[in-house]
Amino acid sequence: MSTVAFHTLGCKVNSYETEAIWQLFKADGYERVDFEQDDADVYVINTCTVTNTGDKKSRQVIRRAIRRNPEAIVAVTGCYAQTSPSEIAQIPGVDIVVGTQGREKLIEYVDQIRTERQPINAVGNIMKAREFEELDVPNFTDRTRASLKIQEGCNNFCTFCIIPWARGLMRSRKPESVVEQAQKLVEAGYLEIVLTGIHTGGYGEDLEDYNLAKLLIDLHQVEGLKRIRISSIEASQITDEVIEVINNSDRVVRHLHVPLQAGDDEVLKRMRRKYTTAEFYERMVKVREALPGAAITTDVIVGFPGETEEQFWTGYEFMKKIGFAEMHVFPYSMRTGTPAARMTDQIPDEEKNERVAKLLELNQELTLAYSKKFVGDVLEVIPERPFKEAPDSGLLMGYSDNYLNVVFPGDESMIGKICKVRLDEPGSEYCKGTFVRVVETEALPYLKERAI
Repeated sequence: MSTVAFHTLGCKVNSYETEAIWQLFKADGYERVDFEQDDADVYVINTCTVTNTGDKKSRQVIRRAIRRNPEAIVAVTGCYAQTSPSEIAQIPGVDIVVGTQGREKLIEYVDQIRTERQPINAVGNIMKAREFEELDVPNFTDRTRASLKIQEGCNNFCTFCIIPWARGLMRSRKPESVVEQAQKLVEAGYLEIVLTGIHTGGYGEDLEDYNLAKLLIDLHQVEGLKRIRISSIEASQITDEVIEVINNSDRVVRHLHVPLQAGDDEVLKRMRRKYTTAEFYERMVKVREALPGAAITTDVIVGFPGETEEQFWTGYEFMKKIGFAEMHVFPYSMRTGTPAARMTDQIPDEEKNERVAKLLELNQELTLAYSKKFVGDVLEVIPERPFKEAPDSGLLMGYSDNYLNVVFPGDESMIGKICKVRLDEPGSEYCKGTFVRVVETEALPYLKERAI
């Protein structure tokens, strides 16, 4: 039996797509082996290009695979493969380069290499892609939540971002295809679906008279689906229509990830973001009216070119005012080929790192403050696995609908079920709780096996 090993760099969409590519190999009779431990017949490296460092890491992983087994077929896909195919093709030992489209042909290319041993560069012009690439994942290796990719590409062209050039323009998956895949995931035992994509909230912008709000309504027809989570949505895409659906829904969870990137209007303008801080604030107020107690999480870039000390502190105070449940903080990282990389007033690394440290401290305060609000409340938690810090302690861990990571006593038969858990002790890393009862009787059979 032929073996295949995968290595994924970058974001959750890449992880989803690696799982989808694995399904293709699995259907062709391959066995999956560990990238670091085993010699594989085929290596697939799913690359990232969001920063210059992403490119560098991708190249290191490609070379590692070639060294491990020089006889293996090495296929490179993903964003870095899309933006710099010739750079990758020049690495001795790379056999196949496929970008962010056309990956359903990977098996075909592998077979072609076996017979011809001629390198294949199958990267096309992504800007011409108009169709959503259908790659499905019927189940996930280690999750109680299933991701469902609903769109691809982005039309925003923020000044710091290379992604439109790596992923192309906005393309939405057909609504009936999304609903059908959601139904299959529920039948496979998943209670929660995370809608994901490169620019998830923009879903439907390229469809006639259809949008994210309408898709959310249609997903409520999927029998057995208990939770719908939106992986990420721009403030400008949280329309009144989306808020109304959320307000009337018993399935959309109390958690939205809304990238802020900067809390100062001047910086937002230079980033070419499509909102002001006032507009962002107004949307968050509306979200909290529709979803009381909602966790609003965010991404922040620190030290964007030209960000003054004063602008940093303006942003700091704004983040405090919003009261995020969690912030992912990144120092600005120059990406060659973007307008921001050509800006002259780059911030020294030392200054960036000091600002990052201040925001990480604020993040801990905000996370703790958010979890404190729920002490004594009974929350619905889907345990995912034994407590990772002490797997034999008889404790389970999983996320509540409002994205609190909760650790509580329980046995592994509860994994994948909805459990009522009283929150006793807040925390910035995780909260502690007491098990009350199981709501669902159906667990995910294969997840139970994996947990043991």
